[in-house]
Amino acid sequence: MATKWRSRVDVWLVLTALLAAFLNGYNIWNDAYANSYYTTAVASMLENFHNFFYGSLDSAGSVTVDKPPLTFWIQTISAWLFGLHGWSVILPQALAGVGSVLLLYILVKPTFGVMAARLSALAMACTPIAAAVSRTNNIDSMLVFALLVGTWLLFKGIRNQSVWSVLGAFAMIGVAFNMKMLQAYMVAPAFYLFYLAAAKGNWQRKIGMLAASTVLMLGISVSWAVVVDSIPADQRPYIGSSETNSVMELAFGYNGISRLTGEKGTNGGFVQMPLGGGAQGNITAPGAVSGGTSGKATGQGAPGQGVQGQGSPGQAAPGGGNVMAPSGTAPTSGPLFGGAPGAGEGFPGGKGGPAGGMFGTGEKGPLRLFQSALSGQASWLIPFAVLASVALLAGLRRRNMTQKHLETAFWLGWLLPTGAFFSVAGFFHHYYLIMLAPPLAALFGAGFTQLYADYRDADGGWKSWLLPSAVLLTAGFQWYIIHPFDDAIGAGWSIGIALAGVLLTAALAAYKFRQLPYVQGAAITAALALLIGPLYWAATPIAYGGSSMLPQAGPTGDGAPIGGNFMRQAGALPAMGGAQMPLPPSGGELPVLQGGTQLPLPSGGQAPVLPGGGQLPANPADMTPEQLKQLQNMFQHGGGMPGMNAPKADPKLVSYLKEHNTGEKYLFASSNYNTAAPYMIDERASVVILSGFSGRDPVYNAEKLEKLVASGKVKYFLISEGGMPGGGSEVNDWIKAHGKAVPESEWKTQDAASSEKANTTSANQKTAANQETPANSALPSPMGTFGSETLYEVTLN
Repeated sequence: MATKWRSRVDVWLVLTALLAAFLNGYNIWNDAYANSYYTTAVASMLENFHNFFYGSLDSAGSVTVDKPPLTFWIQTISAWLFGLHGWSVILPQALAGVGSVLLLYILVKPTFGVMAARLSALAMACTPIAAAVSRTNNIDSMLVFALLVGTWLLFKGIRNQSVWSVLGAFAMIGVAFNMKMLQAYMVAPAFYLFYLAAAKGNWQRKIGMLAASTVLMLGISVSWAVVVDSIPADQRPYIGSSETNSVMELAFGYNGISRLTGEKGTNGGFVQMPLGGGAQGNITAPGAVSGGTSGKATGQGAPGQGVQGQGSPGQAAPGGGNVMAPSGTAPTSGPLFGGAPGAGEGFPGGKGGPAGGMFGTGEKGPLRLFQSALSGQASWLIPFAVLASVALLAGLRRRNMTQKHLETAFWLGWLLPTGAFFSVAGFFHHYYLIMLAPPLAALFGAGFTQLYADYRDADGGWKSWLLPSAVLLTAGFQWYIIHPFDDAIGAGWSIGIALAGVLLTAALAAYKFRQLPYVQGAAITAALALLIGPLYWAATPIAYGGSSMLPQAGPTGDGAPIGGNFMRQAGALPAMGGAQMPLPPSGGELPVLQGGTQLPLPSGGQAPVLPGGGQLPANPADMTPEQLKQLQNMFQHGGGMPGMNAPKADPKLVSYLKEHNTGEKYLFASSNYNTAAPYMIDERASVVILSGFSGRDPVYNAEKLEKLVASGKVKYFLISEGGMPGGGSEVNDWIKAHGKAVPESEWKTQDAASSEKANTTSANQKTAANQETPANSALPSPMGTFGSETLYEVTLN
């Protein structure tokens, strides 16, 4: 029986799937909220079908999340089955990641053989960004799985000449569109070209089939959008992050063309980042001003020294920086948005800096995927894939296209347009690069078998040297990726991989000349050695922790993960993208990370206030282990970064609101989703959110708010003062004009009140010291919860 089972089941595939399950799922049970933005939506969707259908962010169905709801429907079902937890909303993505590994094996095996399929599956499991994003409730892992299902249907349809399978393949692109909109169409060129080249029949039949498939794909793609847009605006939620309250505009604007151009409008604008180190002024990324005003970094700065704000707004920074600093001194500890340590410092796009671009995604250009900002996420096997493609397509003739040629062309048709997009796109996050994982993994596995066959061919000529060349070139590129991290992880990793590449290349050359035994073992060892670096990078979210909001893989200069929520050195705070930012000197303020806010400072502003109001010593080196642990927890809570994590619910507030509820449907209304998240997730309370993700969605105005209160559905409003206004000044002004502030002593725990008071004092001192450009004068950070909060009771006579 055991022998029969082994003959039917590939044990190596089982082991690879278990590896993927470990990388995707280990320790996810410790992620309390995952990406709290999406988890809050799941909490809302669990409340009723109206919220479920629209993907509503809040209990009142006021505003949607900024993506279609299909993935969140799946997450909601998981939460309904297992309870609402961080791990229960992550689980579907973790399983989808394992499913993608299995699908890649199934796709590669029929044409290229079992060895190619095993290596492809293993490469997919070891792709760092695939593992990192599968450990979160972000959409991309599910998106890739859906597209691979479509690929399986396409290959099956061509192989069996099945019309329904081909239609199903294009339908899956439409399904994927309802997960992440236009990103799903990245694979469309590969689908079209493969069908035209591989399907049997005349051109009229092929064109007719593709026309029908396109109609089906587009129909499924826009089905939910058309239904929602056809419903009167006052009978459905506002479409989060859209400019015109339209799903179609969201799909082709904010989630479409804007990703390529990097431009975002009022509702999707970027955030203010107050300067650190006691600087006077703000750094504002392009689009932070309503309407999408952009600018350049102000002032001068040498690599490694940050940018000193010494000029007028709009003055170009060295290297074409993409931030503007009206005045003041920027943080001085490395790329603000990330990049490999030691590869150049300064602001994104600044002189010598590797980060560049928006969110640390490197400088636009044909070599962007090879830059330090991105290369560690998915680019490890690109050199091997390039030489493998040469071998796979060698001998290609118009009338002599084999199945190997066709499938190689398909994977290249997926890889090249996707890579081209990321090379020139203005706005994307690192975890989008999971789109590169399937074609690179497939070309790695399939290419290895072809390279090895050419290598063993006595008459292979120049092609017989492609395998040693691919091993040496890829190992060298991997050394380039790892080497900047030698101080953090030890030089053994980069030296070991480089040395292994040289030795294995030399062994392959020796075997080639002398025809020694064990040559196959040496070749397989070389292939596996090229997966050591990616595997280590894929394991870093487990080893160091990771950000569920903006998942990335790889260590940083202090051993913290890129995207960071882990601290290893006293007095250093992780920045988005990995670079540390130091604690400020006396009187300063901590820098703000993208999407976050300043940590609270005590009066005098020497160091952050810990939860409970305790003050850290002025000298970070004097921190006790317990203080470091507390400060670390401020970053780790919720699996993200400051301001990007949901704070804990205040039990005293919950008790007060329930005690004073007089039949209102909603426990309270909050100025932003981050304030509402712990109450909706942990307490399962019904909460109204006055704005969407960015804090600028015009969900409510004074008239709508008055109707909501008059209907008796809500009477308490928890408003951030000096944080995100949530709904705009009109809404805040109306609440203040018609409401009565509830004394903090009645609803807030003493620890939270004292900590907040210290932060408010520091913020007031900052504003008083900088009347021209106060810290809160520009548009506020969208997800902030630090700063004072006021509870208002609003009743209308």
